[in-house]
Amino acid sequence: MAYQGFAQEYLGMPAVTRAYTTACVLTTAAVQLEFITPFQLYFNPDLIFRKFQIWRLITNFLFFGPLGFSFFFNMIFLYPLVSLRYRYCRMLEEGSFRGRTADFVFMFLFGGFLMTLFGLFASLFFLGQAFTIMLVYVWSRRNPYIRMNFFGLLNFQAPFLPWVLMGFSLLLGNSIIIDLLGIAVGHIYYFLEDVFPNQPGGKKLLLTPGFLKTVFDTPEEDPNYNPLPEDRPENQPRDQDQNQQEHPQ
Repeated sequence: MAYQGFAQEYLGMPAVTRAYTTACVLTTAAVQLEFITPFQLYFNPDLIFRKFQIWRLITNFLFFGPLGFSFFFNMIFLYPLVSLRYRYCRMLEEGSFRGRTADFVFMFLFGGFLMTLFGLFASLFFLGQAFTIMLVYVWSRRNPYIRMNFFGLLNFQAPFLPWVLMGFSLLLGNSIIIDLLGIAVGHIYYFLEDVFPNQPGGKKLLLTPGFLKTVFDTPEEDPNYNPLPEDRPENQPRDQDQNQQEHPQ
């Protein structure tokens, strides 16, 4: 029963959230089992561009550290399997990005690109936490009137959530540079996507590439499509059971 419940919950995740969460868990598990080491995953521009270890552009977003409080804290805010309160990634994908999977993937790519650019000029080895904060920031700005409760200690409006998380990270003795990076990138995306297009003279600058829409989005039916007469519903033959009901012997 527990396995069936877990499987149902897992398969119920939206596609992008499920794929990213799975990649994070498998990467961390591989490190724990010593199949790979963090030294093979961290962001290193020299190894990427000179040794062509391109995978580091992706793997540095997938490793949150060894299994422990820090890892599960990040997983809670990426996609929780237990607490319904912290499903920010899923709520974002099923909420404002519902039916817009390509746009959601494009947000991933845009955020990852900006963080990678910043990583070129700073000594940041893993950007997964910043990526998580970015997702939380965008969700919180799109849901400004939701009241939040942080571990039963603080009550506040949703837009303050990224700052509360940053303060909590500071209390744990962690550097807040990663959190600030996630907030900055999240704000850039939010401004370009939600604020600037609605300003006088503004326009939409973030346009999802067509190939992403082709891959991830279900094609919409053309409202001007006029089917052939034989393809119209009223001209389709009725099944035998319906004929028997309408013309009983």
